[in-house]
Amino acid sequence: MRVAMYYSNRDVRLEEMPTPRIGAGELLMRVEASGICGSDVMEWYRIHKVPLVLGHEVSGVVVEVGDGVKGFKVGDRIIAAHHVPCNTCYYCLNGNHTVCDTLRKTNFDLGGFAEYIRLPAINVDRGTFLMPEEVSFEEGTFVEPVACVLRGQRKAGMQPGCCVLVLGSGIAGLLHVRLARALGAGRIIATDMIEHRLDAAKRFGADVAIDASDDVPTLVRDINDGRLADIVVVCAGAETAIAQALKSVERNGTVLFFAPTGPGVTFPLSINDVFWRNDVTLTTSYAGSPADHVTALELIRSSALRVKEMITHRLTLADTGLGFRMVENPREYNSIKVIVEPRR
Repeated sequence: MRVAMYYSNRDVRLEEMPTPRIGAGELLMRVEASGICGSDVMEWYRIHKVPLVLGHEVSGVVVEVGDGVKGFKVGDRIIAAHHVPCNTCYYCLNGNHTVCDTLRKTNFDLGGFAEYIRLPAINVDRGTFLMPEEVSFEEGTFVEPVACVLRGQRKAGMQPGCCVLVLGSGIAGLLHVRLARALGAGRIIATDMIEHRLDAAKRFGADVAIDASDDVPTLVRDINDGRLADIVVVCAGAETAIAQALKSVERNGTVLFFAPTGPGVTFPLSINDVFWRNDVTLTTSYAGSPADHVTALELIRSSALRVKEMITHRLTLADTGLGFRMVENPREYNSIKVIVEPRR
């Protein structure tokens, strides 16, 4: 089978590999669509593991079923989670599935930028879901990122009517905007430094989109009747975004650090001003639980969360390298969401 083998963000090669062989409890999925995630182009995080086949936002069709598998058959349309929890450890039993040790060790064989992937038995058991006919394969690639956004907003305490500030309007920020709107947020403000992303933020639900180089806290007060934002979602890894977030959150508000920074980044803050005096909550979020995937799939199926119009580029497997450059350089390519379709 063909795979897009990753060596660096500027070196992704079309190569041949044997099609994975499945065992008991496993599925072989033919990949129909695979989204390129922003984390896929975090070269510092990947470079020491190369070469490897990336791609975890996948949808496809079951082409082979292992012994003992129940609930799936050849021809089923499915989406699958690459990381799945054990459901029995201390973390899982306390509702914190995404810090489970098992979740951090599980994955596909190989990644989604390939014609076929093997779904291990544990992924089949608790991370593979039938995809309704009304959900397209390319829409199915959004289930995993939407699951991550769902968990993040739940941790941030999203409530109807609250003012939400999203710092960074890449695909993660835009999904936060769209979900906040679907969940009944009041004023939604988005920032970025790229014009087409600011335009997209307004199309996808932001009341106001402002340049990140402006005086964001002052503008938020002007927009929100003199108050800062109840929830600030940081979808940019720049230290300037962190500083803006801490200055833009209202007393008793929450800052959700959704995007990672570069390696080794630390940030000083005032314990008295942020915590003791203003009662601000700082929280983070990583991945999504199986339940979040189910909810994400239903939000997409019901059109409560429309995602298809976020796709700007659909590429062949041979053009995966171009897709990585598009995601790494959104200003140059006017890209938002890039999808690889191996069967094209």
